[in-house]
Amino acid sequence: MKHKLAVIGYGGMGGWHCQNVATKIPEIQVKGIWDIRPEARDKARGDGLYAYSSLEELLQDDEVDLVTVAVPNNFHKELSIACLRAGKNVVCEKPATMNAGELEEIIAVSRETGRLFSVHQNRRWDKDYRIVRKILEEGKLGSPYFIESRVQGSRGAMYGWRGYKVNGGGMVLDWGVHLLDQIMDMIPSPVVSVDAHLQRVFSGEVDDNIKLFVRFENGVSAVLEMSTNCFVNLPRWHVSCTKGTAVVQEWSCAGKTVQLREDAGEMAWDDDIVYTEAGPTRTMAPHPAYTTREDALPEVTTDWSDYYKNIVDVIDNGAELIVQPEQCLRVMKVIDLIFESDRQSHGLACRI
Repeated sequence: MKHKLAVIGYGGMGGWHCQNVATKIPEIQVKGIWDIRPEARDKARGDGLYAYSSLEELLQDDEVDLVTVAVPNNFHKELSIACLRAGKNVVCEKPATMNAGELEEIIAVSRETGRLFSVHQNRRWDKDYRIVRKILEEGKLGSPYFIESRVQGSRGAMYGWRGYKVNGGGMVLDWGVHLLDQIMDMIPSPVVSVDAHLQRVFSGEVDDNIKLFVRFENGVSAVLEMSTNCFVNLPRWHVSCTKGTAVVQEWSCAGKTVQLREDAGEMAWDDDIVYTEAGPTRTMAPHPAYTTREDALPEVTTDWSDYYKNIVDVIDNGAELIVQPEQCLRVMKVIDLIFESDRQSHGLACRI
């Protein structure tokens, strides 16, 4: 069966969805788009796509069984619900909604109509994330207890509608939702506390440089940082485990793991002070070289298009949905607490 897709919103991400699906997902045919902007509809026609004259025309098109919603965040709820009620399966760009309550409304309509609803959390397929997840799954470094995840740029402000609060702009809803989704997908434990330091350095009304602090019930702590004004980047990932450390330096996935050797035996403490660049110390002295080994990061193969392949498999074969709305609801509940933590200027206890 060939599915027919319509995309609502023909901006940067809407155009990406059309191109990615058309070139990589043979089971889906991109039929057309709807955008409130005449210039966007003209561009779509120039790109060989049908441009619907109205949302109603799209919703009444019985050939279309799948709709991707790729518009500013404040329109996600109403458009997703309208498409579900029109009998369409829905893929919604992240974040699913402005808050958890709105997403609960969408989930209720999805269950009522029996139509698929999923959120395009494509960065679960990022190579750097898959590498870290594989390291933890293999367990060679022991148990994780502290994970740092960062994305850093230096342009200084949020672009376009992302700079406006009414549209759901800001770094928490732009990149924070990605990094939270990754860490909550990777750590199988409830979140028990949240703290947020949100800065509005250049964008005025929305957060543009942020640090999020998340603690899980199993004892793992995470620091998630997103910057728009960083000129010397820290590693993309720094993972501390009981038997070693992993670092992924950048998007290109340069990095390494350093772990205790299995045959090293128990390290003995000398009575003598160790002299390092930090001066005389025992606590900050490195492990003896013979007790550790350094390895390259594991190889992984991944592709963002696997998201849509899963959507097709769910619709056609009843496969398990990878990005489940209930998972996204957990993330949105944490995001609600992040904004509340910022308002109160201190951390909040929870169990999500």
